[in-house]
Amino acid sequence: MNIEMIEAAAARCAGHIRKTPLLSSPFLDEIAGRRVFVKPECLQHTGSFKFRGGWSAVSALDPDTRARGVIAFSSGNHAQGVAAAARGHGVPAVIVMPKDAPQLKIDNTRALGGEVVLYDRAGGESREEIGSTLAKERGLTLIRPYDEPQVIAGQATTGLEIAEQAAEQGIETADVLVCCGGGGLTSGIALALEARAPGLTVRPVEPEGFDDVARSLEAGGIQTNNGPQVGLCDAILTPAPGKVTFPILSRLCGPGLVVSDEDVREAMRQAFLRLKVTAEPGGAVALATALFHGDAIEGDAVIATISGGNVDPALFAQILSEGAPA
Repeated sequence: MNIEMIEAAAARCAGHIRKTPLLSSPFLDEIAGRRVFVKPECLQHTGSFKFRGGWSAVSALDPDTRARGVIAFSSGNHAQGVAAAARGHGVPAVIVMPKDAPQLKIDNTRALGGEVVLYDRAGGESREEIGSTLAKERGLTLIRPYDEPQVIAGQATTGLEIAEQAAEQGIETADVLVCCGGGGLTSGIALALEARAPGLTVRPVEPEGFDDVARSLEAGGIQTNNGPQVGLCDAILTPAPGKVTFPILSRLCGPGLVVSDEDVREAMRQAFLRLKVTAEPGGAVALATALFHGDAIEGDAVIATISGGNVDPALFAQILSEGAPA
């Protein structure tokens, strides 16, 4: 992984991915006690940053391999990103998804042309085994959700944009808070910033109870989450950081940060009220940290990603109503 690989991915993605803005609000600045800048990847195609990695990985395949089709496993955002990228290249995509994934994500993946295969996550079925079997049977190429160099290179294009936009705002030093599951987005942004904006420090952010990256960084080795991978922040619930991503995270990132579901819900409300954007729970953990955990952040400015906006409408309505005045 290097900047040349990231720039090559950016060239392949040009004209296909959406350059998302860097948003701000004086209301958020007041809550946080510093300037807050938000990178809303919820505005990306398919509603999350995952489209960047999906397009990068599919476009990097040689034409004969790509024509046979691709397979991915995902709780929803990587599923949609790969399905959309495959459709854009005119090739088939099979997506292995947990049956308890948000229905919106399952429906969207099918609408994007993906063949969805559901599995029982809570019952202990292995998506990796199912994906490996289908890949062998059908001659499909597996595109992993985060532990895949070309996926990381695609996610890293987010970091190239942050570097450029931070410079436009005169931000030379700041913490960059990134919603973190397996670490594909986090490590990609860290690699891009190392080359383009070394004064910006990436900080991984996770929900309470699923803080494997924070614990791994502290311990200096990969730690796991042993409980069921079910929770409010479904998009970023992974058992452990990736074997490809963790060395990058440990070399380039600051200490991990952890937030409560209560803080996440309030961050979702604030994103909607102040920025007019929809953040899914897993996509709101970085903003929650920027707003409510300022004592763990350095500097007079902070940059936070909103990594996705594919929240179930009923859940989003419930979360918004919880913050309404009585």
